Amino acid sequence: MSRIAINTAQNVNLDYKLIGLGERMVAFLIDGLILIAYLTVMENLVAISDIFTTDSWTRGGVLGLLSLPAFFYSLLCHILFGGQTVGKKIMKIKVVRLDGAPTQWYNLLVRWMLRLIDIWLFFASIGVMSILLSNKKQRVGDAAAGTVVISAKQQQRISSTILEELATDYQPVFKNVTGLSDKDVRIIKEAFLIAKRTNDFKTLTLLRTKICQVLQIETDMFDKEFIETVLKDYNYYTQNM
Repeated sequence: MSRIAINTAQNVNLDYKLIGLGERMVAFLIDGLILIAYLTVMENLVAISDIFTTDSWTRGGVLGLLSLPAFFYSLLCHILFGGQTVGKKIMKIKVVRLDGAPTQWYNLLVRWMLRLIDIWLFFASIGVMSILLSNKKQRVGDAAAGTVVISAKQQQRISSTILEELATDYQPVFKNVTGLSDKDVRIIKEAFLIAKRTNDFKTLTLLRTKICQVLQIETDMFDKEFIETVLKDYNYYTQNM
């Protein structure tokens, strides 16, 4: 089973399962059935409509116009659903960027445009071979766009990383928290969560004392409030560096 570690802007490694050919083909077939159903419905609606019975050119033009959403289906779905189509949602897989940043419309546009090479030319043989031969299971479009397809089944919670949810107007308290490393913060957060969950007040006090010694901080905050503030301040400064 192939996996990839994606490093986020906060220097956090998130480990994901790479998706190969099988699940991607199933997702593609599901999307294909959706498109066939849509086009069939549109064709029947135009065929039975009294408005276009006497003018085949108008009927063809309207049908072509109604077919446009099917042509852009993959691109629109990936943009609107954050790297997923309906088929990918059902299969619980998604497209993400290799650098850990959110996928942007231009990444997805490049990926979509190169479907011409990957899928529609030579009966998809180019896309199939590139996925099979690539270490990161990328088709040509993925390689050009800097994306990979991963499993969305195991969503890592923010509590399992050093990340903290910050309000948009958050104001930091301790500027010298940047003296800590990512490893320090990860250890602090893991110990803090365990101590908080088990009501281990002794560990909270020891943890607070150690942080104060290392960062040379003096404060009247309670142990839990102080440690939470240190974690948030570290995230604030590292995210805005």
